[in-house]
Amino acid sequence: MQETFNWKSLSLIGGLALWRFLFQIHAGSIKSLQVIEFLKHLQRQVPGKILILWDGAPIHRSLLVKNFVAATQGRIQVERLPADAPELNPVEYMWGHLKTHEIANLIATQAWELSLEATAALRRMRRRNSVIAACYSQAELWP
Repeated sequence: MQETFNWKSLSLIGGLALWRFLFQIHAGSIKSLQVIEFLKHLQRQVPGKILILWDGAPIHRSLLVKNFVAATQGRIQVERLPADAPELNPVEYMWGHLKTHEIANLIATQAWELSLEATAALRRMRRRNSVIAACYSQAELWP
């Protein structure tokens, strides 16, 4: 049995905090509640103010997410990336590295297998500062 995987079956959300890469994997597509859960995770893991660079995805602009960000009273600040500019988002390079290098030859027959392998690969990636630095460099956010 083989399953077709797409954003409807398994989704990733993540962020780079200088030399730290934080992520979560969710069954199904990412909705406002998962975004808020991830923002809460960031607040627990990252001290002080948090600057979020987001694309214009509808989930980033939802009323629930806007209200949550406003309730942080400035602890979380949001800046929008230009529309259709994934090359400016360093996290997109993390996803690209995951797909083309870490799990490129993975044959998973179930979503849970993909989730397990992706989690292990992402944990390996976040321990490698060279991968994180390359993502910032590709996005031209680091010299």
